[in-house]
Amino acid sequence: LLAVTTMKRTQKIKYLRATGTTTEFCCVPLCPVSSRCNKFLSFFSFPADEDLRKQWIVAIRRANLEIKGHTRVCSRHFKPEDIKEPEKEMGRRRLKKGSVPALFEWNNFSLPLPPPGVWETSKRPPPEDIEEAANPPANVYIKEHDYASAPDPAVVDLVLEENDALREERGTAINSASSTQTQTLQPIDEFFLFLNYMALGSKQQDLADRYGVHESTVSWIITAWTNFLFTVLGSIRIWIPEDQIHSSLPADFKDYPDTTVILDCTELRCQCPSSPVLQSEVFSSYKSHCTLKGLIGIAPHGAVTFVSGLYAGSISDKQITCESGLLTLLKPGMAVMVYRGLLIDDIVPCKVYRPTFFFGRSQMSAGEVRGTPAITRLGVHVESLIRRVKEHKLFDSEISLGSDLINSLLLKTRIFFFYKGVN
Repeated sequence: LLAVTTMKRTQKIKYLRATGTTTEFCCVPLCPVSSRCNKFLSFFSFPADEDLRKQWIVAIRRANLEIKGHTRVCSRHFKPEDIKEPEKEMGRRRLKKGSVPALFEWNNFSLPLPPPGVWETSKRPPPEDIEEAANPPANVYIKEHDYASAPDPAVVDLVLEENDALREERGTAINSASSTQTQTLQPIDEFFLFLNYMALGSKQQDLADRYGVHESTVSWIITAWTNFLFTVLGSIRIWIPEDQIHSSLPADFKDYPDTTVILDCTELRCQCPSSPVLQSEVFSSYKSHCTLKGLIGIAPHGAVTFVSGLYAGSISDKQITCESGLLTLLKPGMAVMVYRGLLIDDIVPCKVYRPTFFFGRSQMSAGEVRGTPAITRLGVHVESLIRRVKEHKLFDSEISLGSDLINSLLLKTRIFFFYKGVN
């Protein structure tokens, strides 16, 4: 049990008529002392220092005090060590620098001594009655420590005022910092930021830190450049003429010299919409998830020559071929190489090379047996290209269902297919 000792003023105030002509009054609440009937007390004016004056106002609990020339605080409210006694008999008592009133009616004109240090020990005083100490009354509260005791109200008021000042200062600093740090990038820097996002798959927060802009600015730059390049690059014709394809035909296609394009469909996972109707539209039975589907075509030598738009995952591969605009590029003298499940023989105006399967027959012909492995081996190039592109970081997460994001993804898909195909 820590013994809390206090300093109390036990001297009774004597009311004696003062000899002076000026009457001073103490402005502390519940203090009736004045200099008219008391010559033992001194009356101190408020300090000129603004911070110290605020501490005085908080300590005496008068927030709206209007300080005038004769506003005083009597010496009863100061600790004895804060007062300088006069050297001469007729001298005046003065306060030490930084003194703050601390003794009031509400704290019984007393102050607790500071608690002992960690390594200090305090012996428990022997109880006067051993039996009473062993069984204390139920309504008696024994205070074993003071580190959780309520602070003095004056201290709380001072801390709250400091917190308000710091909060206001911090808000001002943040507003000024945000106004000074906001900067715009030059178009060439915006384009380079966009290329970093596309080539490296960097996160927007990382790009914001590197370029010294806000994360929302990075998002706006990416969206703006995506829409711009979608308009510019989307209008460029990447379909290669038939004569150029034949001039660079690889030797592996000697048995299929009229092949113009190798086709394959790919699916990208997207977020599931909340509407059951929309869920049924984008749900893919092949992936068992909501997806967006597109058609990709490459030339025999590996260049990407066709990238369709993105469609709901429930659409068939044959329907995508009809709606993608590929049929307008094909001519009777051409040939397309497809995978086994793309049944487009009845809608394309040209020859179709596909790995053979039975179609209800008991066996395949000798030519079909010999041609199936070769077509499968040549058609796997487009699947390999799609796999390499999907390994990029931009395709790690699900696609958000939004028109701008889908257009952005379509542009990214076109750029990546072109980049990966050439390299």
